[in-house]
Amino acid sequence: MWDFSTDPDFQGKLDWADRFVRAEIEPIDLLSPGTADPYRRDGAVYREIVRPLQEQVREQGLWAAHLPPSLGGMGMGQVRLALLNEILGRSMWAPMVFGTQAPDSGNAEILAHYGTEAQRREFLEPLLDGRIVSTFAMTEPTGGADPGGFTCRAVQEDGGWVLDGEKWFASNYPHAAFVIAMAITDPDVPVHRGSSMFIVPKGTPGMEMMRATGLAGEPVGEGVHGYLRFTGCRVPAENLLGEPGTGFVIAQTRLGGGRLHHAMRAVGQCRRALEMMTERIASRRTRGGPLADQQAVRQSLADVWIRLEQFRLQVLHAAWQADRAAETGGRDEARAARLHISAVKAATPATLVDVVYRAVHAHGALGVSNELPLARMWQAGPVLGIADGPTESHKDVVARILLQDAVPADDRLFGSEHVPTRLEAARKKYAGILPALEGDR
Repeated sequence: MWDFSTDPDFQGKLDWADRFVRAEIEPIDLLSPGTADPYRRDGAVYREIVRPLQEQVREQGLWAAHLPPSLGGMGMGQVRLALLNEILGRSMWAPMVFGTQAPDSGNAEILAHYGTEAQRREFLEPLLDGRIVSTFAMTEPTGGADPGGFTCRAVQEDGGWVLDGEKWFASNYPHAAFVIAMAITDPDVPVHRGSSMFIVPKGTPGMEMMRATGLAGEPVGEGVHGYLRFTGCRVPAENLLGEPGTGFVIAQTRLGGGRLHHAMRAVGQCRRALEMMTERIASRRTRGGPLADQQAVRQSLADVWIRLEQFRLQVLHAAWQADRAAETGGRDEARAARLHISAVKAATPATLVDVVYRAVHAHGALGVSNELPLARMWQAGPVLGIADGPTESHKDVVARILLQDAVPADDRLFGSEHVPTRLEAARKKYAGILPALEGDR
């Protein structure tokens, strides 16, 4: 059956999270607005404010909700995670307070699925406790998001592995205790079978940061994204995650759910922009009357609400498809989930850009200023168009899956819906009553 309601008990959790984020976490965004700030473990904000708030989240049973109960999480499905992430998307600090911040959440999933007992004890436990943060290094400066162009290599030597190559936009590296890095271990086979994942602890000789990279508007040379170089970087054999050649499969473990989390957090940002836009229209006067009396303004507000609701339902439906695939383990369900997740990923940046732009525009010069969060929220749109794979690659996934089921028309020239051809077939089908039909006319 179709049901768009939320379980009352879980809705109570969501209501608590919404109040908590607005009252306790959003103020931290103002006190400590740097993009790197949530990842610092040596600052007063983290020690004095964030750690006590994390304890409250734990008491509510909402800490690291994406992980199974055996690892201290709630074992939420993707639909419930989506509803929670919609709330967390309002605040830059909220994912950190709830233990779901990227890239740590995805790295925790990798370690939970593929880590050995020793790897979990050394890296996963302090990560889940919030005592450390981590980095995921997959993208390369030459290959971009195309693994087929990756050049970072790892070779076996003296019972361990030696990494050589570069990684680009390794988020959070300046503050990370360890890096999970993808490297090519068999260049003679396709990357889907020839890449592997390695845990590289901070301070490992041969791993260096060429420079820190920030987002637009941040000073050059500063930022939370690292440009890394591995030069004869040796790690022991036990730092391999999973089996050699399974790097691409391991990466997909973290990326699918992460795309849904990003999308629903974008919904949360859009919801906040809509609230600001609605408040502005209700408050402002122009040309001798309320701004709300301007039909063009009302049209824009309606467009924002409609687009946001459409996108929100799309994301929740994709999350439902992912839960269904996890429950059944079926091939068809997995393919449907992949189709819907890629479609959501492709729609996310355009939705965020459009919604936030309209809210910016409604605020005039104030909207583009640094006295409102809107311009910074708008910038997240282009970022989400690149993170976890560019929009074009996900559109290509959607098209390829749709074409797998496409059947060419018998009439290759005019197609199966050609009206003259179908009319002729209809006349033949009802030839016996055609005279009566002609008489009715």
